Amino acid sequence: MTDLLHRPLGPFTVSAVSLGCMNLSHAYDVAPPEADAIQLLNHALDAGLTMLDTAALYGGGANERLIAEAVGHRRSEFRLASKCVLDLRDGERVLDGRPESIARTLDEALVRLNTDHIDLYYLHRLDPNVPIEESVGALARAREAGKIGALGLSEMSAATLRRAQAVHPIAAMQTELSPWVRNAEIAVLDACRELGTAFVAFSPVARGMLAGAVRSPDFVTGDIRASMPRFQSPAFEANLALADRFAAIAAEAGFTPAQLSLAWVLARGPHVIAIPGTRSIAHLDENLAAASRPAAPETLAAVDALFAPGAVQGNRYPPAAQAQVDTERLPEEA
Repeated sequence: MTDLLHRPLGPFTVSAVSLGCMNLSHAYDVAPPEADAIQLLNHALDAGLTMLDTAALYGGGANERLIAEAVGHRRSEFRLASKCVLDLRDGERVLDGRPESIARTLDEALVRLNTDHIDLYYLHRLDPNVPIEESVGALARAREAGKIGALGLSEMSAATLRRAQAVHPIAAMQTELSPWVRNAEIAVLDACRELGTAFVAFSPVARGMLAGAVRSPDFVTGDIRASMPRFQSPAFEANLALADRFAAIAAEAGFTPAQLSLAWVLARGPHVIAIPGTRSIAHLDENLAAASRPAAPETLAAVDALFAPGAVQGNRYPPAAQAQVDTERLPEEA
């Protein structure tokens, strides 16, 4: 087992670089063969990574089933995180934060995961039609029943976090954070620090853009980046130039671009945990190597200067997706 940096998350301690499992089943490019995904998940645990993050939405439950098949026999070696509220019902994506729907999704997830307990269970999005207090109450009752160990929120604002915290302690807030997505710095990152809530950063290498993995805006059918304004021309070309300058900063500091992006994210505070996703064992090892190697202050300052407000072109989400998140917006976002 590798000696990785660990950080607190509610009642747990997890590897500061853990694994987002979405792209093994959902949303990016083409999912890998199941045998390759199983090999990667086992390699992650062998390397000392201690949290796997999934959701009911990912592949319509396929990602949860994959984790059960791949590493269910190693359940004591990792913390299991999953999510509800966003789901697929009869092939359609739904946003449903009603307590009865949360309870249903959780029970279905327990079956798919072949377990009776999920360590960390998130509300994947805020349902604007249901008070956050009611949705959090459903999770609190699930915790009392022993079905989950800790409560989380995803893509929500500092104000919503405070309302949720008044109902039950919130162990984690999961939101996108990378050098080119910095909405969390408006308020929620500090709110998490104040309340003792871990901040779990998804897409910490900018959906591959700051890992050198994206060189063209031509994506396969179904890849969610195709609909994102930052990945569409002419914004893409301007952002690719930024990514190239970022890669030069990384090289000068002795990092790969992905490693510097992760080091920057982890430097936001000791309460921050990163969950990059990958389908490559080599990339997984590259990411984990960043977990215990901080970047120098002058390198972090160079990154901040490169990604100054307004530098990145295009909004983070298209309008329909933006309407489903509760995160604060930067001034330059329409």
